[in-house]
Amino acid sequence: MLYWLTEFATSFPFLNIFRYITFRTGGALLTALLFVFLFGPKVIRSLRVRQGKGQPIRKDGPERHILQKQGTPTMGGLMILSGVTVAVLLWGNLQNAYVWVVLLLTLVYGAVGLYDDYLKVTKQSAEGFRGRIKIVIEAAAAVVATSVIVYVGQEPLATSLAIPFFKSVLIDLGWLFIPFGAFIIVGAGNAVNLTDGLDGLAIVPVMIAAATFGFISYLVGNVLFADYLQIHFVQGTGELAVICGALVGAGLGFLWFNAPPALIFMGDTGSLALGGALGTIAVATKHELVLAIVGGLFVLEAASVIVQVTSYRLFGKRVFRMAPLHHHFEQKGWPESTVVIRFWIISVVLALAGLATLKLR
Repeated sequence: MLYWLTEFATSFPFLNIFRYITFRTGGALLTALLFVFLFGPKVIRSLRVRQGKGQPIRKDGPERHILQKQGTPTMGGLMILSGVTVAVLLWGNLQNAYVWVVLLLTLVYGAVGLYDDYLKVTKQSAEGFRGRIKIVIEAAAAVVATSVIVYVGQEPLATSLAIPFFKSVLIDLGWLFIPFGAFIIVGAGNAVNLTDGLDGLAIVPVMIAAATFGFISYLVGNVLFADYLQIHFVQGTGELAVICGALVGAGLGFLWFNAPPALIFMGDTGSLALGGALGTIAVATKHELVLAIVGGLFVLEAASVIVQVTSYRLFGKRVFRMAPLHHHFEQKGWPESTVVIRFWIISVVLALAGLATLKLR
């Protein structure tokens, strides 16, 4: 919205500042942070009254969770999504198709997660939305988002897979890029969802990944920087840095209330939406494989569940004491704070490794 003020820059030169993506990214970060910080307490009080017993705790999880986390309200993702939406609408260039694709996909995934959380709270059961229906809706939304990204992009880059560490290697997937991109988006959404199991565990790695992709988006969308780093230039994706800034700001505001002991849980409302946003940004910037590095923690959490389920069904044995992976370390005796902080450290290291792919080509 504020970007439109640049139309009056000929009469008021100082309005040119709104042309700068870096300035608007900072504005989006601060706006989302203040929005969540100011309205968070009201949201928490309202959800606590409406939900009563709060988010149901899985009975097969660590016993400590049943004792300490019972009664904590969920759907905290509403705070994050509200802050992000307000910040993006205020500071983003609303004429940019990528902005709308990422924002709308994020809100759709947030709506799916909200309904899932609603069923869990009303039924007081850890089982919410039917898994298959949930995946079908997520996949349909991801297919539409990827199709728009392909339509907006330029051939052959729009349907090609870029390989990290190689400056000129492109694998043209043709129409297969659409299911591939959809898989990335759906996978990212559910991987973040599986990671969200301890106070502050998911939101900080999400912020780290969002900050990383904000930097990547800015470079990929700038023809000079892209040429210097010998990465593929994707016109218009620089604007996604504004969304990434909003994600970081809203995440910081949410962390204030989600820090141990959490006053509110993110729920599927937030985790699905945030993961979907990261996946869509990765597809738009042609850094799908880099997302697997930057979001390596999410990949490990998802992989631990897949390995655990597969091993138990095929051989009747569990590889981990409990899945996802963070519960395994809890069962080994690690305090919750130790698991969370060490996972944060891993996220920082993986983000640096992902950024290294920009130069090592």
